[in-house]
Amino acid sequence: MKKSLKFATLQALLAVLLVMALPVHAAMPFISSKNGIPSLAPLLQDVTPAVVNISVQTRSAIEENPLFRDPFFRRFFELPDQAARPERSAGSGVIVDAGKGYVVTNYHVIKDAQQILVTLKDRRQFQAKLVGTDPGTDIALLKIEAKNLQALRLGDSDLLNVGDFVVAIGNPFGLGQTVTSGIVSALGRSGLDIEGYEDFIQTDASINPGNSGGALINLKGELIGINTAIIGPSGANVGIGFAVPSMMVKAVLDQIVRFGEVRRGRLGASSEDITHDLAGSLGLASTEGAIISTVEPNSPAEKAGMKPRDVVIGVNGRAVRNAADLRNKVGMMPIGETIELRLMRSAKPLTIKIKIAKPLDIAGTEAETVPQLAGATVANFNAGSSSREKIEGVLVTKVDANSPAWLHGIRPGDIIVGVNRRKVRSVHEFLAVMQASQNVFMINLLRGVFKLTIVIFLSVRAVPSKSGQIEILVC
Repeated sequence: MKKSLKFATLQALLAVLLVMALPVHAAMPFISSKNGIPSLAPLLQDVTPAVVNISVQTRSAIEENPLFRDPFFRRFFELPDQAARPERSAGSGVIVDAGKGYVVTNYHVIKDAQQILVTLKDRRQFQAKLVGTDPGTDIALLKIEAKNLQALRLGDSDLLNVGDFVVAIGNPFGLGQTVTSGIVSALGRSGLDIEGYEDFIQTDASINPGNSGGALINLKGELIGINTAIIGPSGANVGIGFAVPSMMVKAVLDQIVRFGEVRRGRLGASSEDITHDLAGSLGLASTEGAIISTVEPNSPAEKAGMKPRDVVIGVNGRAVRNAADLRNKVGMMPIGETIELRLMRSAKPLTIKIKIAKPLDIAGTEAETVPQLAGATVANFNAGSSSREKIEGVLVTKVDANSPAWLHGIRPGDIIVGVNRRKVRSVHEFLAVMQASQNVFMINLLRGVFKLTIVIFLSVRAVPSKSGQIEILVC
């Protein structure tokens, strides 16, 4: 009788211990510390010195407006004669090369910066030099002259799975370095119109304003993403954050270090997602991949033997999920590089190699400057006898590196087809629409075979939201 009572008591005790332990292990697979208490502290002790705070000084909205710089205008409206104080904003960054002092962050963190100050975890501060930017992926590379730095190892974001544990490190609300944890909620998020090239990691690790440019790491302490944006009511965190995957970051940084910019070219082919019905008709086992819908005459794709209805399933040995994924992978390849594509044609595997070409031959065009896009020149687009002969728009012939137009994401070879929902068919129409607009320009353009929308705010720092409205915001 006593033995059975002891056994029942022991069973009850074990059940209670299991119930108490489950929430802990369900939340995060903890790493034990020296004193035996479950903790992530040993991991974070090694990685947090590589995450930095970034303070940016920019001109105020008043100083950016030429009217407010006019002394007569200031006296007429009884504005003070002294210049407005510079504005400051805060973000985060990650040291990716300790020897060279390279720090990666978001482009929107340092956009329009007059001065960039990097503060390390040990409180050392350094003036940063801008190495290059890529607004299309919202990535920027900085350089600081400092010794005894610690860098984060770059992980392979292509190996992530939904449910993997992750840790976000950054500088939310300018409070100082903060660590939050969660899981990978989704992969390959796109269509959010935050960036030109979107392949976001979605996570429920808390990300807030000021976390932009910070690190998303796995439990090996590897950098697998750069925190970029959140979605929620009025900018509040509701557990939906987005990070640029590390493999996209690596491709961008490689080009910035090599060329000082990202040089995107074209294949000369357009693609679409594969539906279940289409997969069945093509004899495919799944909807993974991207089906080629058109191939431009005399394009690199046609010369390599690509045909409509080919299904691209891999680029340089990495699987292609859909048309957006194919666009992103090709968009990370520099002009002149040869890539290997794995195809399915008539349900049979095929491998071809294609050399990335320039977007357009823009030599010999007469160009005009654009006051609202300093550093860019445009010309009337003449498609000639190419497959673009039905396209009407304005050709961007030149963009000075690190000019306002460049920093807004405009690139040579872009074809501008609309501004603020109005079609533009000539330089005259384009300049007229830009002149008539106020401070916000929504520019629709073609880059290679891809359609992009670039939103430009002039002399505007923030757009207030209505109560209860859901917004996608960079953080």
